[in-house]
Amino acid sequence: MRFFITDDDCAIRSILSQIIENEDLGEVVEEAEDGSLLEGHILNLKQIDILFIDLLMPIRDGIETLRHIKDTFQGKIIMISQVESKELIGEAYSLGIDYYITKPINRIEILTVIRKVMERIYLERSITNIQTSLNSVLNFEQPKVDKSNIFNEKRIIEVGEFLLSELGIVGENGSKDLIEILQYLFMYERTHTFEQHFPTLKDIFVEITKKKLGPSAVQADINREIKAVEQRIRRAINHSLNHFSSLGLTDFSNPKFENYASKFFDFTVVRQKMKELQNDSTIVLSPTRVNTKKFIQVLFFEAKRLNPEEIIRYK
Repeated sequence: MRFFITDDDCAIRSILSQIIENEDLGEVVEEAEDGSLLEGHILNLKQIDILFIDLLMPIRDGIETLRHIKDTFQGKIIMISQVESKELIGEAYSLGIDYYITKPINRIEILTVIRKVMERIYLERSITNIQTSLNSVLNFEQPKVDKSNIFNEKRIIEVGEFLLSELGIVGENGSKDLIEILQYLFMYERTHTFEQHFPTLKDIFVEITKKKLGPSAVQADINREIKAVEQRIRRAINHSLNHFSSLGLTDFSNPKFENYASKFFDFTVVRQKMKELQNDSTIVLSPTRVNTKKFIQVLFFEAKRLNPEEIIRYK
């Protein structure tokens, strides 16, 4: 099982992680300190089976978060809180939680609830497998439909957002521009072959700017927005570089560092940024420069290549 723990108390997150991992119940894939950091489709792409969520959090509380993700998140939800209000507990259940646990945390209760939820997941999966097998037998003579284009068209944005989350820039201003670039490149590829020619950065920025401002935009406004887009994307890319360099300094064998850093950035650039973060005053370094076009190309081809079944391999 794959778990995600959301609680503004790091001690609670640590206790839950220890219980889950010590009892071999599964893997704690990620943690968050507030509900504002959760998106249903991102949780699905991370293939989260069970989400722990606190009720009281500083920015977006548990109830608001449940409303935000209830139509998209496909996993099970266990809410934890010190609040014992029947009205709030009732509202939480109406929004789709499976269990409500009252703090302080009791290890036996946590284990009992998790195992009950896991049993429900296994049962639902068994039923789904049976239905799939029956449908396969009943429809074996029907021609198969190629859904690859449908998948790409519907999911390229969500997979892109997943990648931006992995790159540590999902909340940056430039992340929206990068998603718009993915949409443009996806449509562009329908009539062009990237093996022979990948659009120039200028062409990409011009096209997404024209789409954003509309056909009535004057050239001066277009030029101004193009510069703003470039700056936002450059800052987002530098933020990602800082993110991976920090990961590398902490743990050079970190899976995300190993998988993404060398794909999106030249290794020499990553090493230089790591030295900058170490703040070694004895070393005189030239300014770090990143390859924006390479970053965008890799982002697009990674988004195309990934699908929900493959994403689990990168966690």
